[in-house]
Amino acid sequence: MRSREFVSERKIANAKISKRKQWGTRGLHLYGDGERWNSDYVQNRVAMAAACTDGKGMPDIDPKSWVGKHKTAHPYTQEEADMLKIAYRAVGADYVDVNGGDLDSEEPPGGNTRSPIQGFKGYPR
Repeated sequence: MRSREFVSERKIANAKISKRKQWGTRGLHLYGDGERWNSDYVQNRVAMAAACTDGKGMPDIDPKSWVGKHKTAHPYTQEEADMLKIAYRAVGADYVDVNGGDLDSEEPPGGNTRSPIQGFKGYPR
């Protein structure tokens, strides 16, 4: 096989698969984002939807999560949060601090703070 037969990136303007390459494929689908924004996110959602169906019924999932098509960052310390904010400014990225600077991880009010299970005290001696 010659390299031009498997290196198909050279003609990106008219990106079409040749008939010869189609013969060697099975079940080839192309899909993308209807909004033409981010195909990575759509790939994730398609994989989730495929995992939720048996091929006969439509899965009951939302097309977008609360994150939408944004990336998320999860700083653990205040220093990491400050580093991210400077990095966002350096590259001109828009960001929203969803927790408003709160880096504490706490149980919500009304959450169980004590286990209902009796602790294991060991085997009798």
